[in-house]
Amino acid sequence: MTALGVAPRLAPRAGRPTEIVIHQGASGRILARMPLGDWIEERHGAPYWVVHRRDLQAALLAAVAAEPLIEFMTGVTISTATAHGDHVEVRSATGDTLRGAVLIGADGIRSVIRKVVAPQARLEFSGTAASRTLLPASAAAALGDPNTVGVWLAPGAHVVHYPVEAGAKIAVVAIVPDDRMIDDWAAPNDWATLAPHLAAFSPTLTTVLAAAPEWRRWALFETGPLECLAAGRIALVGDAAHPILPFLAQGGVMALEDSVVLADCLATRPTDIPGALKNYETARRHRVNAIAAASRRNGRIFHLSGAAAMARNIALAAVPASRLMARYDWVYGWRPPA
Repeated sequence: MTALGVAPRLAPRAGRPTEIVIHQGASGRILARMPLGDWIEERHGAPYWVVHRRDLQAALLAAVAAEPLIEFMTGVTISTATAHGDHVEVRSATGDTLRGAVLIGADGIRSVIRKVVAPQARLEFSGTAASRTLLPASAAAALGDPNTVGVWLAPGAHVVHYPVEAGAKIAVVAIVPDDRMIDDWAAPNDWATLAPHLAAFSPTLTTVLAAAPEWRRWALFETGPLECLAAGRIALVGDAAHPILPFLAQGGVMALEDSVVLADCLATRPTDIPGALKNYETARRHRVNAIAAASRRNGRIFHLSGAAAMARNIALAAVPASRLMARYDWVYGWRPPA
């Protein structure tokens, strides 16, 4: 955020949790408290923020609007992209043609541009869906300190909640088995549909969730590692390049990291765009693949049952919290190019 120049815009809306509190889902018993707050800021030189996607987008959009060299167009749906020797052309669904020196596909999980760069890539449905809601902090008081990230674990499902809007609201996300591959980020859901999947959780949690006024769901997909993130004058960033399951809370972060690395590569080799994009691919491929693998692994650990879940719970309770968090130094210790 600092490298992109938007940290001051976002700071007033960010949540700043002090710790991650992991609960055994059925009883609500606390298994571990993993430090954030001052601990992680001192360790990695930056605060740990959690934000509502709307606030992040607003901060980025304000920065774009303040830059006179950027022309921002809305309502354009790209249907095709064609690379030529010294330029790229895109055609919109209405038949308009745009031409540029480079095309960056930041068009999300259903990326049209991915089909050009990595035509062999296929989305794989995880068999799960995430449902989200937003609660006033007062309505979520039973869940514990509002200035923490809460994680509740049960066989086959888990729930996460965290402060947004400077702590005024609590965002809740429930991950449950779901075979509905609805291609919609904001498909409506309701508690009656969600509740059976959360029946194993403590009434302390489910009573709060049952009172939520609205739920929205999205099916969870990923791809295998792409063979390439760039081809000629076209490159992919964010979910277009690496859809990541949300079990490490790093999907949006990877898109932001992509952006600053890509900008640095283009600035370093302004007269060799294909070379700059290949440098970007080399710089990012290993990290994003490792994050995707770690996210997938977290999901398996979160959803364990029986003896495996008991062993996980014992380990969480036994290992010092700072040691647990230190395992993620490779995630949070990343630095943008100087």
